[in-house]
Amino acid sequence: MGNMNRNIRIRVIFGAVVVLIAAIVVALGLSAVPGVDIPDSVRIVQTVVTIIAIAGGAIFAYYKLEIFRDFEPHLSISQDVSHRALGTKYVHIAVTATLHNTSKVAIEVQKALFMLQRISPSTDEEIEKLYAEVFVDKSENYIQWHTGEKYECSWEDDELIVEPGGAHSETCEFIISKEFKSVLIYSYFHNALYSDSSRTTKGWDATSIYDIVKDREKQF
Repeated sequence: MGNMNRNIRIRVIFGAVVVLIAAIVVALGLSAVPGVDIPDSVRIVQTVVTIIAIAGGAIFAYYKLEIFRDFEPHLSISQDVSHRALGTKYVHIAVTATLHNTSKVAIEVQKALFMLQRISPSTDEEIEKLYAEVFVDKSENYIQWHTGEKYECSWEDDELIVEPGGAHSETCEFIISKEFKSVLIYSYFHNALYSDSSRTTKGWDATSIYDIVKDREKQF
C-alpha cells in the first residue's frame, strides 16, 4: 500500500510539472501571435490551467479520496432459512434473501443465483481432500463443498428495482435428502449496470451455514 501511495504521489507531481511546462510553452507561443500581447496570453493560459486543475482534482478525488462513492450502488443481503420434513425421506428448505439498498441510487437486478451445498455428512476422505485443496495445494481459494442444488432466476428490464432505502425479498425452495445434516446456502444478485469497463461492483452475495437438526438433537 505504501508503494502504491508513493507511486500515485509521483504521478501527480509529474503531471503537475507537465501541465506547468505546457502552460509556459503555450504562453510563449501565444505571445508570438500578432494582436495577442503577453498579458492576454497569460490570462488565456490561466483559464486553461484552471480548467485542467479542476478536472485533475475531480479525477484525483474519485480515485484517491473516493468522495463520490456515496453514489455507487450497494446492496446488503440477509438470508432467512427454515426447513420442514417431507414424507419420510426428504426435507424442504426455504431460503428468503432480502435485498436492502443502502446506497443513494436505485439498483436494478436482472440475474440471481441460489445454491445449496452439503457440508455434513462428509467422509474423512472428502474432508481431507477439501482441506488440501485450500490449505496445502492452494488450488482453491475457499472450500468447494459438494453442490446439492442450484437455482438461477432472471427478470426483465425494469422488473426488479430496489429504490434507495428500500428492500426486496426473494424466496427459493429446495428439496433435499433427510441425510443432509448441515448445508451451506449461497445467494448472489448481479448488478444490471455492471460492465467490464465500469468501476462499479459486479454484484452482491450472502452465505449462511444452516444445521438441519431436530430441537432435541441440539447441543449447547
